[in-house]
Amino acid sequence: MTTVVELDVPAERLGFARTFDRIPSFEFQVRGLVGDAPPLCQVSGTDRPTIETTLEEDPSVDVIARLSSDSGDDADDERAGWLFRLAFDEGFKLFEQIVLENDGAIMSARGRDGTWNVQLLFHDRESVSTCHERFQRYEYDVEVVRVRGIDDLERAGTPLTETQYETIWTAHELGYFDVPREITLEELAAELDVSHQALSERLRRSHAALISSELEGGLGPTKIDP
Repeated sequence: MTTVVELDVPAERLGFARTFDRIPSFEFQVRGLVGDAPPLCQVSGTDRPTIETTLEEDPSVDVIARLSSDSGDDADDERAGWLFRLAFDEGFKLFEQIVLENDGAIMSARGRDGTWNVQLLFHDRESVSTCHERFQRYEYDVEVVRVRGIDDLERAGTPLTETQYETIWTAHELGYFDVPREITLEELAAELDVSHQALSERLRRSHAALISSELEGGLGPTKIDP
């Protein structure tokens, strides 16, 4: 049965520890983890210049790009937070690798008060147990908040159908989203035993569902700072 696991993980193991130390009110939400591209992170807690400087001095992240709202209202922006594209260090990368190697996926990641809250999706309980053992081996000091089995992906909080989820997961696992790609669309179609056209349409629908879900989650128009 598909299983969702919610974990709390100290920032010292995944990232933002120095930022939390310097900005106690700092909060973040990672928005989208697909392929090897650095994810977007929505952050808040104080004024933007202070957050920018603190992130740039935090050794656990690299600031790839700063994005800003088009609202023109600093008060609104401070309440909603700001978007940054961030690359995390080896602690987070190893955590993500452990999840993927055990047929899992990171559904969401957010944090406050020096702690990450992460939701993971697995195909079965055995994968959950194996993944947890590896977290312990690498001293991630995870605290299991809850574990629940689900009968369908809608209850897991993902907009994807089961077929779409399997397709995206397989494509990620085989390196289709890597730069450069490790597998072509034709090879991926053969792996999934579908036609090239059917796979292309399935990927487009999956991407559309994920993008719609992200936009409905509160992201407004943004632009990359010059």
